Amino acid sequence: MLSRRALTPVAAAGLAAVMLTAAGCKVSLQAGAQGATAAQAQAGPDTVTSASGGSDRLFVEPGAGFSPVYSRINGARHSIDVTMYEFADTTAEHDLAAAARRGVLVRVILDNKEHDVNSGAYSYFRSHGVKVVWSSSSYTYTHQKTLVIDGSAAIIMTANLTSEYYSTSRDFLIVDSNRADVSAIAAVFEADFAHRGIRPGDGSDLVWSPTDSQGKLLGLINGAAKSLRIYSEEMGDTPVVDALIRAAKRGVDVQVCGENEDGEYDSAFSRLAAAGVHISYYSSATGFYIHGKVIEADYGTAHAKIFIGSENFSSTSLNHNRELGLIISNSAILSAIARSFAADFANGKHWA
Repeated sequence: MLSRRALTPVAAAGLAAVMLTAAGCKVSLQAGAQGATAAQAQAGPDTVTSASGGSDRLFVEPGAGFSPVYSRINGARHSIDVTMYEFADTTAEHDLAAAARRGVLVRVILDNKEHDVNSGAYSYFRSHGVKVVWSSSSYTYTHQKTLVIDGSAAIIMTANLTSEYYSTSRDFLIVDSNRADVSAIAAVFEADFAHRGIRPGDGSDLVWSPTDSQGKLLGLINGAAKSLRIYSEEMGDTPVVDALIRAAKRGVDVQVCGENEDGEYDSAFSRLAAAGVHISYYSSATGFYIHGKVIEADYGTAHAKIFIGSENFSSTSLNHNRELGLIISNSAILSAIARSFAADFANGKHWA
């Protein structure tokens, strides 16, 4: 697992933040400037609350910004537990330290192999009342990106807390208030913080590595009957590639939007395209980066589902890392991802 490649900065462009409420889909607009290109500015909405009484809330980056993370840290009363692959955000660091000063129990797990990125945050936390540990060597990487606030809500992210990438990354944040999910995430945090072994519980929606990620993602792909929309930073897991090929061959409309710097995934993309998979990709030279990890299956049907999480399509990520995502069927979130995907796919470079 490599740190994300350096990106070429792009000029800021206005984005509209759109919120859909569960009651009546009321829409409000708020201007923003988040450093995305004009093409990606079409991809909204940036904030979506659940429909049908669900507990999930989606934030689409770069449009939404990371104030939802900061505000939840600042509003915490009792506890904040953070598991983060890369942490280099001084605002979040200072907010966590301020929470510790007002008596909140703040604990952080940082990936032990990303010292170059994480050492500054680690030292700051150690000297400012935040309990911080390096992750267990039981996992190749601790690539999970999650905050649990007061034991009542979890923020599950595809993004790291590395502020230099906020303005140029397509990423997704979900606030999950499902009690079973939050309880399961909290139990895993307790074990990982103490470097104890644990078999994670899946709550209502969760997908864990190394426990069940590969099986659940393959199940989602293999169960698709109409369409698959894939955001993928990496495309190096042979079972996933094979499953996408089988889906295309059985008549599923498969689209992949991802990264392919320096031809890293030429072989996988060639195999996919030969089977009828439609591919659109970006590279770091464009200044816009597909960092989200998403599988949207059968959008527009009664059995549509979506995976969003930290898991990349690699054997290391699915079978050897600590990772966390979730699979849900929320219609508002499915629609928001579909709109974001359509714009990003259209504006990428299409594989011939």
